[in-house]
Amino acid sequence: MADESKKLYMEIQMEELKASLLDNDEDEDDLDPLEQMMKEQAASKKKKVNVNSEKEKELAKMYIDAYEYEQELELFEKEMAIVRANDLKDIASALRQEFPEVRRDYEAEFKQTLVTAWTHNVEVKQLRPQEQLDLIKKTEFIEIVKAFESAFPDYEANFESEVKLILVKKWEVLIGIKKNEIEEELEEIYIAGLKPSYVKRIYKQVNGLWK
Repeated sequence: MADESKKLYMEIQMEELKASLLDNDEDEDDLDPLEQMMKEQAASKKKKVNVNSEKEKELAKMYIDAYEYEQELELFEKEMAIVRANDLKDIASALRQEFPEVRRDYEAEFKQTLVTAWTHNVEVKQLRPQEQLDLIKKTEFIEIVKAFESAFPDYEANFESEVKLILVKKWEVLIGIKKNEIEEELEEIYIAGLKPSYVKRIYKQVNGLWK
């Protein structure tokens, strides 16, 4: 697989080099307007063929997973910035406003994350009483802080700050995982003897992703 990818890479580079040399063979000052127009049209057609060549399509396949992971990483980083910047009660609505195309029940996700973290505190670390976990489980996320503070008025820590920290840590874990996945994909490209930046450029050309 590595040898085949490297062969494709070298063939594409040679084609680009030949095209570059051919483009410089003629003195453009010597061309009349019609010849110049025909040359530009030919260059444009050649570029389109190259972008959609089978060799480039095969090479672009190497970056499919890496590009997907990069997009997910970008989303996670934006989400975490919103989590950090907003009060707990406003985080879900802020996420929905920022990403209206995303269909997710943020409150349900937050509730599950909190239950998982508090279960660990109760059952593994034994730092919290079972009553706190029971209350969290039966309360809607939007009401959890108010219900918790009412039920445990002597609780020494700031419960809302703890919940928000739990959410931030969740995103930190997601971002860390995604960065590791990207590194693994890029390492495979390096092992194949290719430059990830070049393979990414080919991937974006083939898929029409240039902005």
